[in-house]
Amino acid sequence: MSQAHKAHTGRWIFGAVLAVAVLGGALWGLRAPGVRVAAVRRGDLEQHIVVSGRVRVPNRVQVSSRVSALTVAVFAGEGRRVAAGELLIQLDDAEAQAAVGQARASANQARARVDQLKRVGSVVATASLKQAETNLDQAQATYERTARFVTKGASTVVELDEVRRNLERARAQRAAAVAQQIASTPMGADSRIALTALLEAQARLAGAEARLAQARIVAPGAGVVLSRAVEAGDVVQPGQTLLVLAIDGDAELVFDADERNIPFIKLGQVASAAADAYPQQPFGATVSFIAPSIDPQRGSIEVRLVVTKPPPPFLKPDMTVSVDLTVAAKHGALLVASSAVRGAATRSPSVMAVEAGRLRRRAVTLGITGEGAVELASGIDEGAEVVLPDGRALKEGRRVRATLVEPGDER
Repeated sequence: MSQAHKAHTGRWIFGAVLAVAVLGGALWGLRAPGVRVAAVRRGDLEQHIVVSGRVRVPNRVQVSSRVSALTVAVFAGEGRRVAAGELLIQLDDAEAQAAVGQARASANQARARVDQLKRVGSVVATASLKQAETNLDQAQATYERTARFVTKGASTVVELDEVRRNLERARAQRAAAVAQQIASTPMGADSRIALTALLEAQARLAGAEARLAQARIVAPGAGVVLSRAVEAGDVVQPGQTLLVLAIDGDAELVFDADERNIPFIKLGQVASAAADAYPQQPFGATVSFIAPSIDPQRGSIEVRLVVTKPPPPFLKPDMTVSVDLTVAAKHGALLVASSAVRGAATRSPSVMAVEAGRLRRRAVTLGITGEGAVELASGIDEGAEVVLPDGRALKEGRRVRATLVEPGDER
């Protein structure tokens, strides 16, 4: 074979090999599946808990009677706003008023006796004592004179005995007058007895007035009447609930959070809430209470929020509200589309990254979760491209053709 022929043949073989290589690469490119990928990027992220709750009545008071009586009048109906101390229900009080009148008369009588002892008793007792001392002095002088007459024979022993008895009576009268004067003093027995009687009468009067007051059922505080279960003419019994009041206080919201959210909910966190009846009028609220225990039946925990003052005027007790609670926020976090994370709810989440045209599984550690995105705390770097799943089962190591999806188009 000539040299020219050999050269021609060699060029033909080289061209054929090159054509085969090019064709093989084209065929490989046709066989490699196309995947959509999202780039791991930096950004700001907020984690929210969105739940349904209700308006809580902080002070729900059940108004009841303490006595059995006939209802004379009811002055408060459902939905009415009442002031503290306002008369709500009037019960029959005729018997109670009579008892008060009788007790007041007894107290006045006892008070008059005390006043009499203060003003008159001491004066009378002093005058009686002076009179008794005068009588005693006269009796003593008569006795001494009669005794001298007896020694001289001018009087008999019988007359002396009579005079002695008069002297003893005078001494007894003076002793009684002294005791009476002591008794009439503020610390004396008569004064103590009169004062004790006055205190007892006043206690009976206070008891009668308290029973009379029980016939007037008043509002324990300013608020709104939620329900009414009594009408004029009804006979009420002690402990029977007649009215239910919502006493004024800080407006509160309450919702039950799934126990899996416990690590994220903290006191002082801020929420945006909206009543289902007024969705276009949102208002603020702050977490003020987290229940210390879990409801074992529902696996939830009660959370309360104080509504930012002033509360919306349309809020009503037990009204349904939607609560959007911000539980975490990160600035400049490493983010990826939530759909790109595999096994996010397990202990070993991962992403499928495209590296040098092949699929590589990368274990990651997750941070907070936001709307459509999740924080990658570790396991992958910024700029990496991760596969957005489309239902196909793609094995690690397989060659793929990646198409980058812009943020916001990752669904």
